[in-house]
Amino acid sequence: MHSANAKWYDRRDSVFVEFCVEDSVDVEVKFDKSKLDFSCVGGVDTVKYHNEVDLFEAIDPNESKHKRTDRSVFCCLRKAEAGKSWPRLTKVKTKLNWLSVDFNNWKDWEDDSDEELSSYDRFSEMMNNMGGEDDLPDMDGADDEESADSDDEKMPDLE
Repeated sequence: MHSANAKWYDRRDSVFVEFCVEDSVDVEVKFDKSKLDFSCVGGVDTVKYHNEVDLFEAIDPNESKHKRTDRSVFCCLRKAEAGKSWPRLTKVKTKLNWLSVDFNNWKDWEDDSDEELSSYDRFSEMMNNMGGEDDLPDMDGADDEESADSDDEKMPDLE
């Protein structure tokens, strides 16, 4: 039994943990008020992974979610107490060789008093949009605007 490599980051109302296991099957994620339990079988070698995390603070297990992709299992842990910063994921201050901070998504949110959408809502939205082709920007009307630039003459049609 191995520990899966994971990255995590903190937001105002949620903590996000991504277990980096490709081609995972038999994924089980259990959310407890103070614990996260993850297990799966993954990779070409069908390795069994299991991670148990005693969390820094309490979460709301009913509002926490996870999503499996071909590359990883992404967990959104809804904080029981929104607005409280988590300096680390774990209760005990220990260095876990399988856990690292996701610096690409890390953000000092404590200074931002007006996040337009809570990260939990963004996560839910992302889950609904994953894999869809509907997330492309709407291009209708993009070239309808007339430019006030005098040297923009209408180009003749190509023959």
